[in-house]
Amino acid sequence: MSPAHRYAPLGDLSPTRRLGLITWVTLMCLLAWDFSGLDMSVMQALADSQGFKLRDNWWLETVLHTRAKQLAILVYLSLLVMVRWPQSMLRQLTRWQRSEIVVGTTLSLIAISTLKSFSLTSCPWELQVFGGPAAHVSHWLWGLADGGSGRCFPGGHVSSAFAFLGLALPWLVSDSRAQRKTGLRILGLVLGMGLLLGLTQTLRGAHFPSHTLWTGFICWTVVLANHFVFGWVVTRRAALAS
Repeated sequence: MSPAHRYAPLGDLSPTRRLGLITWVTLMCLLAWDFSGLDMSVMQALADSQGFKLRDNWWLETVLHTRAKQLAILVYLSLLVMVRWPQSMLRQLTRWQRSEIVVGTTLSLIAISTLKSFSLTSCPWELQVFGGPAAHVSHWLWGLADGGSGRCFPGGHVSSAFAFLGLALPWLVSDSRAQRKTGLRILGLVLGMGLLLGLTQTLRGAHFPSHTLWTGFICWTVVLANHFVFGWVVTRRAALAS
């Protein structure tokens, strides 16, 4: 049986340590970016008091925003169908692992949507410095309104890509180096798409870079937690059946 066909034993800490280290380093880098103040510097380099010139750019708005979101819905529905009828690489996985991917993706989308619904942080294009009504308030100050419409943190559009980070996990935790390389390629593809969509929204003035980065981190922690829950359930079922 291929290593990608099973969950790593709960006593095997090697995959846990690898993924935990990635998560910890990513969090530290993200916090460093947040406290650097570079968010506003980036946006001020892209706009002035008249706003963002690329806000209504056809490629950014229609292709990389609207069409990309539609493509993400198609990919999600395809994964849902392939839980029962797998195709291509997903045939290497068990139904439990395919279910894990779909559940992790769904939970990621729900997590981002829920956080956005409670956020009072407005989008950059609403800030006074760019011609809007809102004051610049840190997204960490959850109870403080900034005078804008809010609901802009974390980034919702980039979750169309980052929600699929769980696709890489069955291969990343494998004992096989070849399988882990496959996982890294999948991870790189999803991250690349997420960063592209995030750049799109930053150029349009819809989101600070940190909004994109936090969405990626939140989606990653959700799919990682989901992975370990599925691993525990599968291991538990196997123990009860033996």
